[in-house]
Amino acid sequence: MEEEEGTWRRTGYSVERQILDEEAVDVMAEKSDMKTSIPDKIKKSMRCSGPKLKKGLLSSVPVVSWLPRYPIRENALGDLISGISVGIMQLPQGMAYALLASVPPVFGLYSSFYPVLIYFIFGTSKHISIGTYAVMSVMIGGVTERLAPDSKFMESDGLNGTLLNVTLRDEERVRVAAAVTLLSGIFQILLGLVQFGFVVTYLSEPLVRGYTTGAAIHVIVSQLKYTFGINPERYNGPLALIYTVLEICSLLPKTNIGTLVVSIVTIVCLIIAKEVNAYLSKKIPVPIPVELLAIVIATIISWQVDLSGKYKVDVVGEIPSGLQAPVIPDVNLFSQVIGDAFALSVVGYGIAISLGRIFALKYGYSVDSNQELIALGLSNTVGGFFQCFAISCSMSRTMVQESTGGKTQIAGALSAIVILFITLWIGSLFQDLPKAVLAGIIFVNLHGMMKQFLDIPALWRSNRVDMVVWVVTFICTVLLNVDIGLAASIGFSVLTVIFRTQLATYSVLGQVPGTDLYRPVDEYNQVRKVPGVVIFRSSATLYFANAELYEGALAKKSGINIAKVLSAKRKLEAKRKRHEKKMAKQRQRVRL
Repeated sequence: MEEEEGTWRRTGYSVERQILDEEAVDVMAEKSDMKTSIPDKIKKSMRCSGPKLKKGLLSSVPVVSWLPRYPIRENALGDLISGISVGIMQLPQGMAYALLASVPPVFGLYSSFYPVLIYFIFGTSKHISIGTYAVMSVMIGGVTERLAPDSKFMESDGLNGTLLNVTLRDEERVRVAAAVTLLSGIFQILLGLVQFGFVVTYLSEPLVRGYTTGAAIHVIVSQLKYTFGINPERYNGPLALIYTVLEICSLLPKTNIGTLVVSIVTIVCLIIAKEVNAYLSKKIPVPIPVELLAIVIATIISWQVDLSGKYKVDVVGEIPSGLQAPVIPDVNLFSQVIGDAFALSVVGYGIAISLGRIFALKYGYSVDSNQELIALGLSNTVGGFFQCFAISCSMSRTMVQESTGGKTQIAGALSAIVILFITLWIGSLFQDLPKAVLAGIIFVNLHGMMKQFLDIPALWRSNRVDMVVWVVTFICTVLLNVDIGLAASIGFSVLTVIFRTQLATYSVLGQVPGTDLYRPVDEYNQVRKVPGVVIFRSSATLYFANAELYEGALAKKSGINIAKVLSAKRKLEAKRKRHEKKMAKQRQRVRL
């Protein structure tokens, strides 16, 4: 196409070539036999040379490849500031998300330490912040409260009837959390070893965002008991969220006013502080640790006023200092949590790889999807032995890690060291911290997920099928719970892929006058068909499931009946073979 004096002059094309079928092309090009037998593949994989061993080591333990070449002068200061900032942020989040997992807050600190160090060694993303995550924590909480409900630990008291043995309940819930975490890690390692990283392709962005929004609703409902100071019964299975909301509504007259006041003050102060942080973000290099300040101030006030004694405000309680020795998780629980563990492994991986790819694309490097599965699997497996609960990555912490200058996972390792320092020396100081403050931190941190409701009008304008996937995923997650809802959502998403191939758009293209542009004839008045040529377009890939629809659309749009064409071709081929056979017989008679 050429431009001349402001007008378009069409360039003429002439293409001449022999018409060949697939078999003729294979013969002409001398197709080689590239198939390798399974025994040969096994022998090849078992061969171990020096370069192959080195390559395997570098791919399996990525830290070995990048740490010796770490540019200290360029990256050290940024990673140091980023690590301290993320560690300070992860402290209140770890304690708060432990409430979601229904385990004591100190186990949220453990989950912010051990898995982070493991990911530092085996992970391939430079920017994501591994640790506790709200969606994963609420999924863990569903398992721990199902297998270790309060009713199981009610003990008789001669004076007061029955009392809850909190110590035994918490110990059992920690065992359950560790078991499901270990099993989810094993699933992730196995999926990574069999190269199952492609599973993330079925977790489309609308599905992930709809799922995390639905899970956020579960998180909010689960924290209302700490906001109002009530103790609703725990429900499991489909519609559990609805039953829980109704139970909470019935208990509202029993609200602890002191707890409610603490919740409201915490939420209002955090919202104001975060707005100030956003306003000052361009003027200060490191964000103000508002959540850490909130728990410090709340702890001091609670201690001075004696909120627990005078106003019956539920507090965190004793936090043991130091680290605990590793414990072998209870494998007898595996049969009861196998479904939950698999859901955790898929959700945790899907969230981590989605966020990891975003930052990899932004900064021009790649993340290995299968290695990420193994890295997360090892993080959860090791974490299970140290009584951690399942982890993934957090969007809010990742944004802080990146914005404060973090360039590598050294920032993540430094954040874990900050958590270690707090756990060893000053963790016990927070025993008077009201749980309502941690619930308030969770509520305010979920505002980003709540903004995802704005996806609906945006998807309505851009892609309505994706909008339907988002809405259906959200509804399934809310009504069917986070585990069953995930399975139903993935199933529906796969169905939409099938429907898109079945409901493809077919059109005949014509030429825009005076150009080499082609548009559907049915949609443009000035578009004209090219004489002697039919250009047929399908919006879906042709395969066995839509072949008949494709054939029908081609016949309807172009007037070409494929069945008649093939029948005529077969008749001509048969006629040609009869003629060749006849000529061969005649030549044989002539020779005789």
